[in-house]
This record gives sequence, structure tokens and C-alpha cells, in this order.
Amino acid sequence: MALEITPTLAGFGATVAGVDLREPLSRDLTAAIREAWLKYQVLAFPEQPLSLAAFERFAGGMGEFGQDPYFKSMDGHPHVAEVRRDTDETTPIFAETWHSDWSFLATPPSATLLHSRIIPPIGGDTLFANQYAAWQALPDAMKRLLKGKMGIHSARRGYAPGGLYGANDKGRSMAIRYSEDAMATQLHPLVRPHPETGREALFISPGYTIGIEGMPEDEANTLLAELFSYQMQEDFIYRHKWSVDMVLMWDNRCLLHAATGGYDGYARLLHRITIA
Repeated sequence: MALEITPTLAGFGATVAGVDLREPLSRDLTAAIREAWLKYQVLAFPEQPLSLAAFERFAGGMGEFGQDPYFKSMDGHPHVAEVRRDTDETTPIFAETWHSDWSFLATPPSATLLHSRIIPPIGGDTLFANQYAAWQALPDAMKRLLKGKMGIHSARRGYAPGGLYGANDKGRSMAIRYSEDAMATQLHPLVRPHPETGREALFISPGYTIGIEGMPEDEANTLLAELFSYQMQEDFIYRHKWSVDMVLMWDNRCLLHAATGGYDGYARLLHRITIA
């Protein structure tokens, strides 16, 4: 059966049918899925009741497994983490700040995959912001200003002992491991060409970009605040709605994403794999 790809109305993102991810995929089918992923940036595969082994096999076909430096993996599955929120949990929603996964690493991950196991009847959408489109729509003067500048990325706001998920984050069901290592910094260009498509995209986020190399802090903060507000304009956003047994795969190199709440009193559980 051929892939059936239905694009969203947001200008990026697509739903994929005509494939059973419980079965090993041929080389041609794997290549077709990767091609669609590069074209649409976010792919959703509904009605995929996968075992952990099948989820790992599919993810492994998309690339080498990446690292998740601040998550505890599941027992017996070193590349799978739980994105969990229990029924009575009152901690802040995990990953509610816009970000590109692990952009503070020297080589950030290409993709993230989630498989939904428990989905609440309300809320819990995931938002995506297209950074190809954000870059293309910038005025030429701003493009000239940003070209060649390096953003300073760090995990400190989330995963340092004093961060959002640090020592004072009590009662969270998700297995997060905070560390002093999160204080480290890493430089990346503010605008980067995608290594596979060649298209340029903004590569900054409120979650992990804390400054601009060589720019005074107050000046950098002003510029970053302007860019952060610009990045998340409605024209650039796709709101993804979940169903049980859905696999979602997105491209961290050209997208930002953010979780949403709105499901207090309900449990939510997804399995996550990062691709290097």
C-alpha cells in the first residue's frame, strides 16, 4: 500500500496513512517517509498501537539514536523516555516554553518522536512554529543584522539545580535528572542552513538561547525578546491535536515546539525517542 499523505492547512505538517509501523519497513518505504518528513517537517501517524520494540525499530530507521541528557530512560529501553503527567499532578506543564530539543548540545538532535499511550479528553495540544517561514518573512535589514552572529544556548533555565525542573521541582511524575552540567553554554548561528534541505531557518528559542556572542547583555536581551515574540506569530504556527496510539515525528532543525496544558485532573503519557 502506498503512503497517503494529507498536509495540514498550516503550510507545514502532514498526516500519514497507508503504513503499519508494527511491521519492519522496506528501505524504499523508509526513504519515502524521510522525504515526506523533510518536506512537511512534522509527520503524524495515527492508529499505530506499537510495542516499545516496534517504536524503537521505527525510530532507528529514521537515524541513529540521540542522547537525552536530563531524562531517565525506561528500564530495558535505554533510548525511550516517558513524558508523563499523573491525574493529580500540579507541577508546571513540562516543556511549555518554546524550544528546539537540546539545542544546547554541540550537535543538537535532528528529530524527536513521540508515541501517545494515554491522551486526556481535553487539552494537551502540541504547538509547532515554522522557523523556515520565520526567517523568510524577516525584513532584509534584520536578516543582515543576524547573519554571522552566534547565539549562546544553555540548559540552565530548565535543568540546572535552580532551574524550572531543578531541586525545587517537587511532585513531578516524569523522571527528570537536573545537574550542574546544565550551566554549560554552546554557540550556534542565529540562522542556520538545514544540513539536508539547505534551507535557512532561525535557530534560537526562549527555552535555551540566553544571549548573543559579543553583544552586551542588555542589547542582546532586547534583540532576543523581539525575535522570540516574532517567531511565534500565528502565521508560523501549527497546533497538533493528539489521539491515542499516534506517532509524531518532527524536525528540530527548523521548528520550535511547546506543550500546552488544559487537562487538569487527567493523566497523560507519551513515549519519547530522540534521533541524533
